[in-house]
Amino acid sequence: MLHIERERIVNLTMRILIFLLFFLTSFQMKAQQMRIGIFHTQKIYSLSVTPSEGEFLLFGDTTFLRTVLPGEKIKVKIQGNNVTWLQESGGVKSFEKIKLIPSGHNARLKFMPSSSKARVYQDGAEFFALKGRLRIVNIVDMNHYLAGVIESEGGGGKHIDYYKVQALMSRTYAMKNRDRHKKDHFQLCDGVHCQAYHSELKYTPTIRKAVEETNGEVIVDQNTKLVSTYFAANCGGQTCDASYVWNTSVPYLESVIDTFCVHTRQANWEKKISKSTWQAYLKKEFGVTEKQVGQLLYNFEQEQRKAFFIHPSLGIPLRDLRSQFNLKSTFFSSHLEGEFVVLNGRGFGHGVGLCQEGAMEM
Repeated sequence: MLHIERERIVNLTMRILIFLLFFLTSFQMKAQQMRIGIFHTQKIYSLSVTPSEGEFLLFGDTTFLRTVLPGEKIKVKIQGNNVTWLQESGGVKSFEKIKLIPSGHNARLKFMPSSSKARVYQDGAEFFALKGRLRIVNIVDMNHYLAGVIESEGGGGKHIDYYKVQALMSRTYAMKNRDRHKKDHFQLCDGVHCQAYHSELKYTPTIRKAVEETNGEVIVDQNTKLVSTYFAANCGGQTCDASYVWNTSVPYLESVIDTFCVHTRQANWEKKISKSTWQAYLKKEFGVTEKQVGQLLYNFEQEQRKAFFIHPSLGIPLRDLRSQFNLKSTFFSSHLEGEFVVLNGRGFGHGVGLCQEGAMEM
């Protein structure tokens, strides 16, 4: 009896510890703000920013300057290693950083660079100079960020369960890669280098619901470590093993059959490449010629996904062919038609991880 009671106490203690760990992690993620570098790839030296909703507190470094009301325009530009705020009276004040901090909920800022289209983002912002450019950082609630990402990455009109999957993946990615742009003084950028984040959520309320219903949830591996979340537009009916693309095997990124994407928009493609161009590339880069392999140089079958063209012993990675000839995927077969090598392909993207069109169709 004593042994049984001790075991119950141990089990109860473990449950409490696991609950506390989950609670603390969830609380941290719910309360977390992200620092996202927006307009990251653009060379911007000045811009105007206007609260489109809510009031904002304007700070220069640690000094409170004033409250900015909805519709008021603030002009910011770089001057050497500092950023300046142009006052309405014509005066100029210079700081290392300028911040706009929302004074309440439902706050939005409209950013208007002179060299780019305007964008609207939720929550606050920070401006500073780095490497001769104006850097613009959206300081944003995690869920607001995810909603914008999911609409930018996946578009509208999809089932809520697809958006939940994308929310889990995007949240996991953000948590796992939150130091990716540490040297730039923010966490993630707004481009596909990180996750596309073109604006706040605009058109798809279902996305907000999906984000809220998965609030605080992430994907972990068998060792409870955050997974690497990858996705491609269309896998062509079979996802790709991670090792075929990056030379590294990942247990949860193995190849699986997907029957849901084979009749969707980007399921099939065709490309013709001149025979002479095909021959020249394979000879120059890999030393493989028609004399060596005969018609196999042109006639290649890929019913199931492979890593190499013709045979692994020749050392011609399909990923290299995709890169060289700008192919939609590595999942293709080929044959000769006159003076052209015709590639009949399936899918769009590297094919590793989630198949977006397959998930949408499912």
